[in-house]
Order: sequence, then structure tokens, then C-alpha cells
Amino acid sequence: GAVKTEGGEILVRMKERRDAAAEFGSIPIITAPDGTEVLLEDLGTVREGFEDVDLYATFEGQRSMEIDVYRVGNQTPISVSKAVREHVERLRQTLPEGISIDIQSDRSDVFKQRLDLLLRNGFMGLALVFIFLALFLEARLAFWVSLGIPISFLGSFVLLPSMDVSVNMISLFAFIITLGIVVDDAIVVGENVYSFRKKGLGPMQAAVAGAREVAMPVTFSVLTNIMAFLPMFFVPGIMGKMFVNIPAVVAAVFAISLIESLFILPAHLGHSKGASHHGVMGWLHRVQQGFSTRFEAAVANWYGPFLRMVLRNRYTAVATALALLMISLAFIVSGRMGMTLFMRVESDFSQAELVLPYGTPVARTEALTQRIVNEARKIIAKNGDEALSLGVFAQLGRSGSHSSVVRVYLTDPDIRPMTTGKFTDLWRERVGDIPGVESLRFRADARGPGSGDALSIELSHRDMDVLERASMELAAALTAYPNVTDVDDGFAPGKQQLNFTMEPEGRNLGLSSMDVARQVRHGLHGVEALKQQRGRNEVTVRVRLPEDERSSEYDLESMVLLTASGREVPLVDAVAVERGRAYTSINRRDGRRVSTVSADVQPADQAGQVIRSLQEGILPELTARHAGLSYSFEGRQADIRESMTSLFQGLAMALLGIYAMLAIPFRSYWQPLIIMFSIPFGLVGAVAGHLIMGYSLSLLSMFGMLALSGVVVNDSLVLVDFANRARRAGAGMTEAILGAAIQRFRPVLLTTLTTAAGLAPMIMETSVQAKFLIPMAISLGFGIVFATLITLGIVPCLYMIIEDVLRLRKC
Repeated sequence: GAVKTEGGEILVRMKERRDAAAEFGSIPIITAPDGTEVLLEDLGTVREGFEDVDLYATFEGQRSMEIDVYRVGNQTPISVSKAVREHVERLRQTLPEGISIDIQSDRSDVFKQRLDLLLRNGFMGLALVFIFLALFLEARLAFWVSLGIPISFLGSFVLLPSMDVSVNMISLFAFIITLGIVVDDAIVVGENVYSFRKKGLGPMQAAVAGAREVAMPVTFSVLTNIMAFLPMFFVPGIMGKMFVNIPAVVAAVFAISLIESLFILPAHLGHSKGASHHGVMGWLHRVQQGFSTRFEAAVANWYGPFLRMVLRNRYTAVATALALLMISLAFIVSGRMGMTLFMRVESDFSQAELVLPYGTPVARTEALTQRIVNEARKIIAKNGDEALSLGVFAQLGRSGSHSSVVRVYLTDPDIRPMTTGKFTDLWRERVGDIPGVESLRFRADARGPGSGDALSIELSHRDMDVLERASMELAAALTAYPNVTDVDDGFAPGKQQLNFTMEPEGRNLGLSSMDVARQVRHGLHGVEALKQQRGRNEVTVRVRLPEDERSSEYDLESMVLLTASGREVPLVDAVAVERGRAYTSINRRDGRRVSTVSADVQPADQAGQVIRSLQEGILPELTARHAGLSYSFEGRQADIRESMTSLFQGLAMALLGIYAMLAIPFRSYWQPLIIMFSIPFGLVGAVAGHLIMGYSLSLLSMFGMLALSGVVVNDSLVLVDFANRARRAGAGMTEAILGAAIQRFRPVLLTTLTTAAGLAPMIMETSVQAKFLIPMAISLGFGIVFATLITLGIVPCLYMIIEDVLRLRKC
């Protein structure tokens, strides 16, 4: 306190602060009248130590700690990585001997690999697009058409910041998607200008006439492209947040490309000089002209007669195409292709997660964790040692003393002798089944897209005992499937529990339930007597029983309680003790208790087949045995269900929008249906592409099919528009559609080749970082190729069939 005197205020302090254990031991507890003192150290042992914790980690057998650093706000992975590495280098210079610090996993490396992969594939795609353009068109024309790609990309950067789109892996992938599509409108304009040039018009006259003739179909084809991607703005959940950049980038790029193809490209072509006839350029021009002449002859001599034959048998041709479509749909519905949310991407580490029953002694958890670590080290020693692994990290007690995680950090995929998946399978096989564990899961794809349990079945019942039995029966049934691993019944019996109930004798002695609870807790866990600062650290002074008096159930039963009068009473005389077990958690949904049985499926895309098998046999039998039991598929299956519902709604909205966009220029209810007829056949190509490339369907595959619905109508739109122009000029129906198909064969084929070429490097990519993006590229690339066959063969047939129907109605 303070004393106020005439000379001022004087502070008064008691200087008896104690910091070390020896100083606390000298505190007098009892002082007799004769001066005899009983010190604290006479009553108990005073020592310094660390707080009791069951959480610790090791790296390569040495005690360690792991720090995860996350980016926030506008920070980029690369800038965060650079800052952390610089700080680690500075810190390494100050560490005492025996302590080291290392970076074991840097996700920015994955980020940089993906950026490099996307940029590399983008440039390769651009080169292929230019080669095809130069082959079918004049070199100068090909150059100006190709120039539309960088102009559209650069122009989109003006719009993207207003859409809150940054340069990241998804937005770069969106640019690759548009790489071959964005030149479609420029190809249509450029090829039409090229046709007018071949008819003898001058550069400026050909540019104006060519652009004006296709302005309407080109404008609406771009609008249908944008319309097809718009539903991706409304995909719910985490999927929507991840992929919202794709429609934003596509809309911006296509909008700029429309302006470029109708205004900038014709201006360039109008002022372009004629082809050079000398030197290398002259040689290239002669090669291109020779190819063009032979190509046009082949179209007239082969495609023309073939199409005329198909038109004569138009009903058979359309029926055959529809049969092929039905087969593809049936193949998807049958589940033979498999379906998953994302393609799994292997991590740069393999991880084992061990969970034992609650209350398991720490020593047993440590022993089993060490067994898992030892098996990992044996695999590492036999397969390249340092060439395979950077080290083994083990953490015990992350969610309690009954659990642990072992993580094996692997070297770069390009230098290690095996994949993460192969290492994980070997590790699982060597560890084998461990009796008495709640769950033991091995993961090769932790933290990556598509990670997590392939199966999550939620059982629900009002009776906890029934729910537990049903969960165990279902888990046992799942273990019988050869491709199902890491089964968890969802029930973790809690720690053993002693329930105290006050006896009348205890109450008669003046003890309350609060008194008993407080004294038992203080005896077992201690009571905090003091908390004070010692330098930079906070030190807690805790008083509790010696360890040998609180380490067994007998010690607890032998505990002595103190009444308010100072009388000592054995605990067993004051309370009745009942043994039980607590549940670790009780989950409810709509008032009913639920339990989740989870498992992994290898490969994950076969989860659908396992689910169908469960629905046909095991689950109905389970609900029949346990009245009132219900089940649902949650987790990844629920995400697939939600995403597919959203996609189908988006597809319906996109188709309605595309129909409206086509009905406006054609002023017809029927002709938009002719153009849209090619949309479902893109699905046939997408399915075939997945089978050829060995991929299962994923959410991104569906995104690709959705986007395909807008792209495939481009060629049909221009084809039907040219047929209509020919008929208005007086041509007959057959000659009009036949002439339009032959005239548009080159631009239709060219737009298909450029789209496929732009996506080809991504489709053929073998890097693990590209795996989850490839399915969308497959859907677009293969879908557009097959849809082109429909455009060049079936759309003319349907055009004539619609005319047949309209003619019959008039009759």
C-alpha cells in the first residue's frame, strides 16, 4: 500500500517473493509458541518441473514441434514462403547447439509447379492453334487471327479486377479453356474474309463484306458461350467458391474477343498486304495454297457425296445418333465409369492416423505409434533412404492421449523411386491390422483435392444401444469388400468412468457433493496456489498429492476427506461408487441420435458401386433388423448430390438462355432446336474421352460438359444461318443445306481443331498437379470433336426433317 506523510507518499511493500523451488520449501507453515517451525518442505516435496501434458511430437526420433504458417488477406503463397524462409535463416544463426530448424513442407512449391504447368501448357496450346490456322489459312491471316488470343487475354485484365478475380491456378486454367475457343469467332470472320479474297475482292472490301455477313451469328455464338458458363457462378458451397473464377474469366475473355473479331480483326485484314511470293514466306504461301486446294477438292469429292447420301437416309442417321446417345447415358447411369467429387491428387507426404479407445494408457499409444514409425523406416531403408524420404514426424495426443499422427515427408516426385500412393499402400500392408484400435487410416492425399473418406453413411435411431449395434454391423459388412479400406464404425467408447453418489453417512458428517468433488479434484489434479512471472515465462505453483498416491483406482478409494470440523473421513464411507463408461460425443439430427460409419474406397471413383451394393442388400437388411433405424449418405456423397443438383439446375437455365439467344436472330421456334441438337452429343464425346484417357467422371467433368453446351452450338449456328441465306436467295432445301455444309466445312473443322489443340497439352499432361483439372479439359476437348461430327452430318439431316414435318403440317 502507501503511507501519506508530511514529506510525501511512501510505498510499503513486503519483500518475501519466492521464485525457485528451494525458496518455496523454506516457507513456514506452522510456528509454535516456543519458536519451532514446520516448513513446507517438511510436509511435502517441492520440485520444479513441466506441466503434465500428453501432447508431444518427434522428428526422426528427436523431440520437436511443428509450426504451420498460413497466408491471410492478399498475401500470396510465394511471398509468404519467401518471408518464412528468410526468417528461418535468421533464426538458425541464433539457435543454441543441439537445436535445429528446417522446412519440411512448402505448399508454395506445389503452387509454383501448377502455375508453371499451366503457363507451359498454355504456350504449347497457342503454338498448336497457330500451326493449324497457318495450315488452313494464309500465314498473314493466321497471324492476325492468332493475335486475337493475346488481345482478348490482355483486355480481360481490365475487367477481371472489378469481378474480384486474381491470377491463381483456377483462373489460369480458365484462360487455357478459352485458348482454343476464343479464336472461334475470329476464325469464322477471318475465314469468311479469306473466302471473299479468293473471289477477287480487294483487302478492304473483303474485310468489310466478310465481317458484315457473319456479324449476327458470331455475336450470338459468343453470347451462347458466355451463357453456358454462367451457371457456374451459382454453384453452392466450397465448390462454388473455388471455381467462380472460371465463368468470370471466360465471360471477360469472350466479351473482349467479340469486339476484337468484329472490329479490330477486319481492320487488320483490310490493311494487310497480299501474300509474299518470294523467299521463305513465298514458299510457305505455296505450301499452304497447295494444301488448301487439295483440301477443298477433298471436301467436294468426298464429303459432298457422303453428306448427300446421309441426307437421303436422314431418318436412319438421326436414329443411329440417338441410339449412340442412349448407350452413353446408360453407361453413365450404370456406374461403370465411376464418379467422384475430385480426382485425388497425391500429397508430398504420407500420413497414418491412429485412434485408440478413450482412456488407453499413454504408454500403449506410444508403443503402437513407434511400431508404425518403425515400419515406415523399414520401407524407406529398402527403397532409397534419403532419395525417398526427408524424415518421419510423429505427433502423440493431438486429440487426446489415445491418438497419434505419423507423417512421412517424401522427396520431390521427380527423384523419388515410388509415388506417395505406392508408399502408403506398402506402409498399410506392413503395419497390418492392430487389435483393439478404434481406427487406423493411411492417407496419400491429405490436404489435397479429393481427400477424405469416400464413404460416409449416417445411421439414425433414438436408442443409443441399437445405434451402436447397427454401426458395428455395417462396419463389419464394409470390411468384406476387397476395395474398401480404413473402416470406422463411428463409435468411440469413452473413458471408464466412476460415478459418485453421496451416502447418508457422508451428509450426516457435514459433507456436500460440492465438498467431495472439490477435494477429490484437488487431490488428483492439484490446486493452483499461485501464478507469477519469471522472466518471460509464467510459472504456476500447484499443490497436489504425490504421484504414488494418485496413480491407481486403489489410491482413489483410499483418499481421505476433511470435514468442516476438521474430522478425517475415508472417501468410500462418504460416497457410493458406481463404474461406467462415458460416450465421447453424442450427435443428433432432428432430435434423433446419429452415428457416422466411414470408409475409404480404392479407387475412390468406385464408391458408387459399393453404395449400390449396400442399398440393394446390406442396408435394407439392417433397417429390417433394427426397427426405427434410418440412414443417409453424407460427406463426399452429399457434396456430389448437392453439386449435381446445382449443375442440373444450371444446365436447365443455360439451355433456356441458349434457346432464347438463338430464337432471337432466327425468329423461329424450331431452328434453335436444330442447332441445340448437337449439345447432348457432346456428352457422347466426353464419355468416350474419359474412357480413352482412363479417367472417371468427376465434378470438373460435369463442369466441362456444362460449358460444352454453349461451345458446340457455334458451328451449327453459322451452318444453319448460311442455309437460311441460301434459301432466301432461291436455292432448294437440299441444295441450300448441302451447300452451306460444304462451304462451312473448313471453318467448322478449323474451330474444332483449334479448340482441341488448345486443350491437348493439358489433356496429355502427366504431372500429378494437373490431375484434378484434366477431366474438364477432356470433356471439352473430346466433346467438341464428337459434336463436330454431329454438326457436319446430323444437323443437316435434322434441318431437312424439321422441314419435312412443317411441310406435312401445311398439307
